Amino acid sequence: MKGSDSETRVPRLLRVSAALSWRFVAVVAALYVIGVVVGYLTTIVIPAGVALLLAALLSPAVAQLTRIGVPKGVATGLVLVGGIAVVGGVLTFVITEFSKGLPDLQKQVGASLDTIREWLRDGPAHLTDAQLQQYLDRVVQTVKENQAEITSGALTTAATVGELLTGLILALFTLIFFLHDGDGIWRFLIRAVPNDVRDRADVAGRRGFASLVSYVRATALVAVVDALGVGIGLWIVGVPLVVPLSALVFLGAFIPIVGAVITGAVAVLVALVANGWVAALIVLAVLIGVMQLESHVLQPLLLGRAVKLHPLAVVLAITAGLVVGGIAGALLSVPLLAVLNSGIRSLLSESDKAVEPEQVDVHEPQETGPIDTGGERVEDLDGKP
Repeated sequence: MKGSDSETRVPRLLRVSAALSWRFVAVVAALYVIGVVVGYLTTIVIPAGVALLLAALLSPAVAQLTRIGVPKGVATGLVLVGGIAVVGGVLTFVITEFSKGLPDLQKQVGASLDTIREWLRDGPAHLTDAQLQQYLDRVVQTVKENQAEITSGALTTAATVGELLTGLILALFTLIFFLHDGDGIWRFLIRAVPNDVRDRADVAGRRGFASLVSYVRATALVAVVDALGVGIGLWIVGVPLVVPLSALVFLGAFIPIVGAVITGAVAVLVALVANGWVAALIVLAVLIGVMQLESHVLQPLLLGRAVKLHPLAVVLAITAGLVVGGIAGALLSVPLLAVLNSGIRSLLSESDKAVEPEQVDVHEPQETGPIDTGGERVEDLDGKP
């Protein structure tokens, strides 16, 4: 009686707010614990995440070879060897082109530095040769005074390179198992779900991986278009290191929206140093044009259909990933959001209640999204049903 009396004395708004608050605190605490655990296990989580992205890119090829009668192990080996050969060939070509273009770039940089020196001496600054030499001596003295920090940074970089190589080996090892026995791994994991909801969770997981496959395909195509557009612009202007800079833009485009902009800014800077401000402005205009093509045509046509994520959600996910996990976090945040979006939509979908897990073809994501013909409406993160 006292309890019911006290409940009636507490305003309903306060009771609802208190109930929501402790649930919110519980969710935030759980996310914090998960973040701490992932932070301790970054050397495992990041290679596994990269391997999962590569598996989403390569698994359709393995499935296609398996359909025509190639044994699963042989198909996995062929796809892996082919992928490594392609990546190795591209890296060799990029390094070769970089080595060829580096001497010319050094000459152009030297000429640009001479131009800057002449401008400082004959321009508004009117600096004398003695003053310029004094500033250079200060730079050299600063380097000498911070030699210990520079050496420590070099050792840290060497350790980072070692960790990177270890991560690459782990990612390759994990990728082999994802490609060869991904279905078996998923069936083992799904056993942890209670029997009465196991099929729904299975379908939702398959929907999520299908979304990941679609995301990787679309992102790779967008990255190719960005790299070709910027590369053609650099070649027309006559900027050195066209191939390495185009490859850098291609890699940066795998971080949606911001990646190609940041790597494209490097191309603008190289054009400024090597060819002057007119060439830099032209390259900047090319970069803006490519970004407009990506945001208004490629993103809605490819990523919009494949993943259905609102641009604001993408930007916030990238920012959160960058804060939490650096470059790796920015790379993995949007795919994670795409998987969660597709999986949650599947769990909320009325039509997916009658779908068997075997009916979901994860390699044809455009044809396997949850579609409701009635009942509750399922919305994407872009606000469209």
